[in-house]
Amino acid sequence: MKLKVCGMKYVENIQQVAALQPDYLGFIFYDKSKRNFEGIIPELSKEVKKVGVFVNEIPEIVVSYVEEYQLDAIQLHGDESVDYIKLIRKYLAESRASFIAQNKGRKKVKKPKSYEKLEIIKVFGIKDEFNFNALKPYLDVVDYFLFDTKGKERGGNGIKFEWSVLEKYPFVKPFFLSGGIGLDDLEQIQIMRNKNLPIYAIDVNSKFESRPGLKNINEVKIFKNKL
Repeated sequence: MKLKVCGMKYVENIQQVAALQPDYLGFIFYDKSKRNFEGIIPELSKEVKKVGVFVNEIPEIVVSYVEEYQLDAIQLHGDESVDYIKLIRKYLAESRASFIAQNKGRKKVKKPKSYEKLEIIKVFGIKDEFNFNALKPYLDVVDYFLFDTKGKERGGNGIKFEWSVLEKYPFVKPFFLSGGIGLDDLEQIQIMRNKNLPIYAIDVNSKFESRPGLKNINEVKIFKNKL
């Protein structure tokens, strides 16, 4: 099972968490978030994938962030439609084609990471119930779903939803499990794993912070080792 640590904000803390080799590190590009990221992402191991988190952002801006930060994945945390996602893929394909045309015949030109396979994660909020039929249109355009707690904020609410709702998940499309997950949830995570659900990764954030964006390295290390 993969681990994603989201809401990274401070350079030294990013480096410390990255040294633990989580599978994904999430950077929130949403100015209304307490964990909004600005600045430069330090050099990371190729084994750690960089995820940009966006909320109803203009597609062209999302693509510009993908290219600027060389993101491996984007996480869409708003009300993004299927057409919106198709548009992002279209813009990336056009940018890729332009890059190839401009560098035709040139040797040793490093192709941006963003021109490889970009993973797209679509977030859906859950509280006590959920209509999984709403996911059908997205099955062919996203790589993963992420289920988070529906709350006042667009993520980072620090509370869990009723995980038993996921027992009715009808698809094989893998998903991230998120929403107020902390060290105390390891046993319940194991119970969920035993239900043969396609849980691809666990997404953690606020329960491992001393303040918004600053992760407790020791707690993340313990969680990762036990996970």
